[in-house]
Amino acid sequence: MKYAVVTFGCRVNQADSLGFEEALLASGAEPASEDSADVVIVNTCSVTATADQGARQTIRRIARVNPGARIVVTGCYATRERDEVRALPNVVQVVPNDDKHRIVGLMMTTAERYGDGDGSCGAPIAPGVAGRTAFTLRVQTGCAEPCSYCIIPSTRGAPRSLPIRAVVAEVDRVAAAGFKDIALTGVHLGSYGRDLAPPSSLMDLVRALAGRSVLFRVSSLEPMDCPPELVDFVASSDCFAPHFHLPLQHASDRILERMRRPYRIGQYSALVDHVRRMMPHASIGSDVIVGFPGETDRDADDLASFLESSPLTHIHVFPYSERPGTAASQMPGKVLGAVVRERARRVREIGTRLTRRFRESQIGATQRGLTIEDGSLVVTDNYLKVRIAQGLQRNERVLVRIGGTAEAMTGEVTGRQAPNAAAASC
Repeated sequence: MKYAVVTFGCRVNQADSLGFEEALLASGAEPASEDSADVVIVNTCSVTATADQGARQTIRRIARVNPGARIVVTGCYATRERDEVRALPNVVQVVPNDDKHRIVGLMMTTAERYGDGDGSCGAPIAPGVAGRTAFTLRVQTGCAEPCSYCIIPSTRGAPRSLPIRAVVAEVDRVAAAGFKDIALTGVHLGSYGRDLAPPSSLMDLVRALAGRSVLFRVSSLEPMDCPPELVDFVASSDCFAPHFHLPLQHASDRILERMRRPYRIGQYSALVDHVRRMMPHASIGSDVIVGFPGETDRDADDLASFLESSPLTHIHVFPYSERPGTAASQMPGKVLGAVVRERARRVREIGTRLTRRFRESQIGATQRGLTIEDGSLVVTDNYLKVRIAQGLQRNERVLVRIGGTAEAMTGEVTGRQAPNAAAASC
């Protein structure tokens, strides 16, 4: 059997899709393009109406160019609109998020198994599967935060965390398979461990992981879940990348309150300033929503003013997308589409300037990184992509001196890191 996996949305979906790939390879299936695969898994997102539309368009395109394909759909859109998804062409199965962990078993009968799992017909996971050199590990799912614009708590359910011992075992397995860069992710990663008995925390987890021979990236963290001690720990440990993603959503306290975000702009500003103070070379990304119901020109100006002077290095801009069933969908003060688009353009331009400023600041610096693709591209620990000369393999830890320009960074490899270099300094 030939298979393909198409993934939309967040790092959690990326982690789930990597799990599908591993189970399929272990069953003896062979990867293929979506245009030639026998079975295509489409892992959907539903954070915006655009995400829903993208999934529908992709499914229809696959059915058109590969009419024999059996399409299995999962993810948040499939969970939220099962009947709508089931009616799309070539869709043979819709698997809700709660059953994602069983998706390969659900889609393959005993007669359809190809090989005996990890035997001669099954292929183990290794760097390069699905084009990924780094590994994304989901340690938590579900969310209980009542953000007024967000549909995800209803599609992902209550928070559930993997016990620390299970995470450590999975990290050791993945590291033994050859992965050197692991991103820890979750739907609400900062709530990690609160649901366990006895309760634990994200700090407990990162301390338990320190000393492994891999580099860890702490994925997106809500600002209220990123205490100074976590920032200080990352700053003092070579085991963790100087790379943060801290969703802001807005810089107007009035809009943050309407969004039901449990922090205010002063708290967020203090957090990102602390990150920059402790790690001058850190990458700090953020998410921003423009055009939220009730947003005025003054609110939009407050957002733009904060971003211009912030230490952020890249921004993901989301024009407000109404999700039926959310509190925000019932709020008055809807912003005209043309106004939303203009505000989004303004913030994206600010984001471009912030990214350029950060990239320019890194020219001449030497950073650690990992080779990806054919070995001629390095992703640095602070999340820059740097082109280097041919000659290295994929998945090598290197030191690279950054040159070139902000638009086209190049680098010179000045050394290589031993497999246990990160662990030795933790």
